[in-house]
Amino acid sequence: MSEKAAVVLAAGKGTRMKSDLPKVAVPVLGKAMLLYVLDHLRDSGFNRVILIVGYGREVVEQLVKDRKDLQIEFALQAEQKGTAHAFLCAESALKGFTGTVMVTCGDMPLIRSTTFANLLSQHEAAKNSATVLSAVLENPKGYGRLVRDASGQLLKIVEEKDADEETKKIRETNSGTYMFEAPGIFEVLKQIDTNNKQNEYYLPDAIKLLGAKGERVGVCFTQDADEALGANTPEDILVLESKVKSRLAAV
Repeated sequence: MSEKAAVVLAAGKGTRMKSDLPKVAVPVLGKAMLLYVLDHLRDSGFNRVILIVGYGREVVEQLVKDRKDLQIEFALQAEQKGTAHAFLCAESALKGFTGTVMVTCGDMPLIRSTTFANLLSQHEAAKNSATVLSAVLENPKGYGRLVRDASGQLLKIVEEKDADEETKKIRETNSGTYMFEAPGIFEVLKQIDTNNKQNEYYLPDAIKLLGAKGERVGVCFTQDADEALGANTPEDILVLESKVKSRLAAV
């Protein structure tokens, strides 16, 4: 059994949240979004977690300081240069690590532990170099789109701002959660450029690069599109709160 670890992206400010808190510390029903994510990782068997911190790092570190159920380490992303750059900031923390790394976002509290576990299981069974968690959304605006070939094989992920009109019609979206194999993935991250509308290092570009090298890349599809919901605005928080309430009522 190879090692496994999770890298949680938690460095963002969340400018549109109208809050001084780092984005992942914004509460959903009184509980920081990040804490939901950590609970679900723990329940899916991920014990080692590297938190990528940046804006408001002291707040994030304070949030998790009493967690004895997880082995939490911190990696600093001093400048926000995109998701690939954020993941690359974990390289030194994972020095000497050989195994599977899940990358997920600290502001996505609806991804269940069973979904994390399924993603890992599918990734391992297929012997993939990368596996992406995807969801089909009624309104995919704002999300990266999964572009497949005629046989259904994933070719690349295109961010909304870089998508042409045809690509924008695709409703299968990127949840921002992936499985990769370390240490190899870090060499791939270093090949990613900023040739895009946001001048950022996009983590989804790793999929295209791995595919071009002949590596196996796959997709794990979640039937519950709600799991792909994140939060950028106070209105988004209200949506998340209503979804969490519904889940609690169904238990």
